[in-house]
Order: sequence, then structure tokens, then C-alpha cells
Amino acid sequence: MADQDTSDHEVPPDPRISVERVDAAVTYPLRQRVLRPGRPPASARFAIDDDPSTASFAARAHDGEVVATAVVYPEPCPWLPDRPGAWRLRGMATAPDRRGRGIGTRVLRTALAHVAGSGGDLVWCNARVPARRLYERAGFRAHGAPWDDPEIGPHIAMWLDLSGVPAPLSP
Repeated sequence: MADQDTSDHEVPPDPRISVERVDAAVTYPLRQRVLRPGRPPASARFAIDDDPSTASFAARAHDGEVVATAVVYPEPCPWLPDRPGAWRLRGMATAPDRRGRGIGTRVLRTALAHVAGSGGDLVWCNARVPARRLYERAGFRAHGAPWDDPEIGPHIAMWLDLSGVPAPLSP
């Protein structure tokens, strides 16, 4: 998750930015540029992208440019494997020149609304450490300690309970 939208204030939405569900391939160029820089374009593709339960979202500028992305799909949460209704968030990225404007937050909210509307009640992700505050502002909580992925950098597991059920304590 490389959104890194670290502003501490709510930014009014830019009416020239639209957020919509899109075909996963629309998100690949931005995902590759932000999440897999220097790696082949195919590295931005996830095996789950073609699954019918996967939902990809993009924020587009008025000229059609994709400036932020997110992907959600049903997948058990590793630390709550028996919890039904779990979805994973991946591919969260905002173009570096568009960060701090609330665009990533809008894409995240749209993805979370999709999960809730699809019957999901828990969303988890492996967030990039610099984007942690974005997720915390959305209500996500950290699970465990950060770790460094040698190919894509420091991450922390995070999750959000959409059901209102009290959450277990993090280890």
C-alpha cells in the first residue's frame, strides 16, 4: 500500500477527480510506477485480478489519467483465519504528485463501501509504513510489528472491522 497521503486535515474533494470501479488492467501503469518501480510492468499484475469477486478502483483526473488505485477481494485474514467476511486490500497507490489531497482517502472509502455492500465486515492489508496514518485515519489498526520486504520496502499488517464487533487485542 503506497498511498502515503500523510496530511492531517480533511481536504475538500476535487470535483475534477472521479472515483470508479474499473478493469484491473487500467490500474497497472500506476501500480507499477508506485508499487513496483524499476520492475517489469507485469509485476503490477496480481493473480487475483481476473477473479470475478475482485474489485479494482481508480481515481481519474478530468483528462482520464489514473491518479490513485485500490483493489479488494475476499481473502481470509491471516491472524483471524476463522472470521467470515474478510476481504484483503491491495494495490493502494496514489501518484506522488497527487498525494496529500484526499484522493487516496476517497479511493479507500469507495473500496470499503464496496466491501460492506458485498457483505464483508473485515478488511485487512499489508500497508507500507509511510502510508500507515492514512489507514489509521480510516479506522484501521496495526497488527504486530512492521517488517521489511526486501523487494518492496517496510510494511505493517493492518485491519479494519466493519461489523462493529469488538476487535481482539493485537499481539
